[in-house]
Amino acid sequence: MADDQAAAQPQGQQQAPQMRVLGQFIRDMSFENIMAQKGAPADVTPDVQVQVNLDAKKRATENQYETAIKLKVTSKAKDGDATLFVLEIDYVGIFSIEQVPEDQLHPFLLIECPRMIFPFLRRVVSDITRDGGFPPLNLENIDFLSLYRNEIARRQSETPPKADA
Repeated sequence: MADDQAAAQPQGQQQAPQMRVLGQFIRDMSFENIMAQKGAPADVTPDVQVQVNLDAKKRATENQYETAIKLKVTSKAKDGDATLFVLEIDYVGIFSIEQVPEDQLHPFLLIECPRMIFPFLRRVVSDITRDGGFPPLNLENIDFLSLYRNEIARRQSETPPKADA
């Protein structure tokens, strides 16, 4: 019976992480239809490149954080280097996060939070490109875990080794 109580106690102490999306919005956005400005032909096959950057920070209110997904989408003609359009967007989610250990908060903010707001960002990108005169761009899923791991590895490789004193 003592073993049952001991086994139940750690489970009672460890509560599941709690996350709520409090809001989401476009902080900054720019869409440039270069093809229309230059009068390029409309029957061009596009080559779309997407750059993704993530940012997260603590807000002034307790247990509130914001995570930003920054995209730069460039569409160029496949059979040339003419740029068709450029879309830059900074999409932000505001989250209430509780029961996440401090050492796990950074990855949580840069993996789980972007995963929650990405479907909404995808819809915005689709609408912007369609309203900008192009077929709606449906972004592929982004593997935020791989993105996070790659960024950590890149930062570690850039850190110079400490010199012996």
